[in-house]
Amino acid sequence: MTEFQRLYTGRLWSVMAWDQLTALWQRIDPAAGWYLQAAGIAGTQSGAAPTNANAADATTVSAFIERIDALLRAEHHESYCGIVYADDLQNPRLIKIYDPNNLGSSCGSSKNPPGPGWIMSRVKPDEMTAARPAPENRKRWWRALLGDS
Repeated sequence: MTEFQRLYTGRLWSVMAWDQLTALWQRIDPAAGWYLQAAGIAGTQSGAAPTNANAADATTVSAFIERIDALLRAEHHESYCGIVYADDLQNPRLIKIYDPNNLGSSCGSSKNPPGPGWIMSRVKPDEMTAARPAPENRKRWWRALLGDS
């Protein structure tokens, strides 16, 4: 089992409150070597394992945090967060972020629970296969973040 697989399948802690999410983002060093992945979107720093050996630069990580936070707060119509998970809430190495528009069963008891929409990892990710392609609006969102057309 790779280090990424160990983190991905290991114990994760939920960020339940919106203020906890704000605190989590503030603890992240954008220059710490974060890989960013978006499920179901092919290409570098996306759904498959990154094709280069480099983590995202600090500017991209900061932009991702700002934009994903805004997306979650706008589209997750709950008084709590509950859709962001980290291996360590104080010093995370892996963060799973679930898409508010693809949550499946609210209690998580589905036989085929949805995977995360986005993953931040300080360990180079393994290739991952999304259960389904990302919707076009998420692809556009991701490409705009990365400056791709």
